[in-house]
Amino acid sequence: MARAQFQKGQKVWVECVGAWAQIEKVQPVWAKGFEEPVRVTYDVGLGREFLGHELLLPSEDPAANAGETWRLMRARNKWQTAEDCPHHPFPGTYPVVVTDKADWGGWRVPGAEYDRDPDQIEFQARLIAAAPRLMALAERLAASVDEAPEDAPPEMVALAREARTVLKSVKDVLTSSADAAAAAAPRESQAA
Repeated sequence: MARAQFQKGQKVWVECVGAWAQIEKVQPVWAKGFEEPVRVTYDVGLGREFLGHELLLPSEDPAANAGETWRLMRARNKWQTAEDCPHHPFPGTYPVVVTDKADWGGWRVPGAEYDRDPDQIEFQARLIAAAPRLMALAERLAASVDEAPEDAPPEMVALAREARTVLKSVKDVLTSSADAAAAAAPRESQAA
């Protein structure tokens, strides 16, 4: 027996494709003699039907929860020894931001780019590693103002509004691409 895990219009992550999609149709497969569907598939507009285990909700998406495991590590520079680059903040190494529980996946920078401006790359690495905590801080700020907006000082209300705007640009993957496509459609019809 199978039950629908998702509903029409819901935003899901399609794991095997590596893309966000929206459920267009929930398709139960019925068999004679059973009170419930024997299987449920989902049409997300990607050319085939997907089973429930192939789809994730945004809250189940490992990338959504991976912020807890983001950390800054140092990797050995294969092309320069510590003696070749004494001007680097950490000679002989470069920063790597790891976003997976295992020690791989994440952000790295080419050696030539690191050598050009190591201080800036070190700053970027620290900023990227801190991004999930900064995002959680922005969410808490917006939520605290939402609880009692009339009691919040005007500066806090303005900060919460800006935090919501930034968070929306980070979280709304499908919305931003759909908005861009909708904005482009009138321009194309006017040009024709």
